[in-house]
Amino acid sequence: MSTHLLDPMTQSQEFLKQQLSSSELGDRLKALNQSRGLPDADRFELVCIAGVDPSARVRYDALSQMSSLGQQNPAKAKQILWAALLNLEEEIDVRAAAADSIGALKLDGAFEILNESYHQTNEWLLAMSIVAALGELGDRRSFDLLSLALENENTLIKIAAVGALGDLGDQRAIDLLVSLAEQPEWEVRHRIAQSLTALVLQAEDENKDKSRVIATLQKLSQDESQPVATAATDFLAQLNR
Repeated sequence: MSTHLLDPMTQSQEFLKQQLSSSELGDRLKALNQSRGLPDADRFELVCIAGVDPSARVRYDALSQMSSLGQQNPAKAKQILWAALLNLEEEIDVRAAAADSIGALKLDGAFEILNESYHQTNEWLLAMSIVAALGELGDRRSFDLLSLALENENTLIKIAAVGALGDLGDQRAIDLLVSLAEQPEWEVRHRIAQSLTALVLQAEDENKDKSRVIATLQKLSQDESQPVATAATDFLAQLNR
């Protein structure tokens, strides 16, 4: 069939597929970026190719895009993301991108692989991404791991754990977060105020812990950190409506 009879979108996909085989890194990065204008099914095919690219920059971009494209073919997405997370990927930021996408896609077996990977890694970036992904995943089995992550010495992991507990919606987290409301890092206190509010708002019935949360937010509304005080005041207004 002559080229001029092909659908323009098909021509674009075929051209970008060829570019992903280029020996020039710039060509491959450009192709992946330009693929964003294609239909999701076509983008997914290109992202799968880029997901095993020799360059970590290309792989990172591809696996990050997988979070919004993986439902085109969950089995294929799972194969690529699992391989990246289970130590087959050398670059930690690429593995972190895989964890993010696994949580976003809520694929079968996501909790098990994220849980396993968290306990196997000593890399803070990957651990933080896994914690955040577990919050987005929404599997209540994550509660114990997230509770453990609250004790991590790395502030960013601790902040991610506080946020993930708020996303998870497990009311058991209220006791944990109230007890941490005097953490020295203002960023942690800020996220605690946010997550406590989210937990109360997510409760299906009248929350017996609401008064404790309000008392904690009232204290945080007088916090020495202005961002914490302002956020706590705003959250109190939400709960008192």
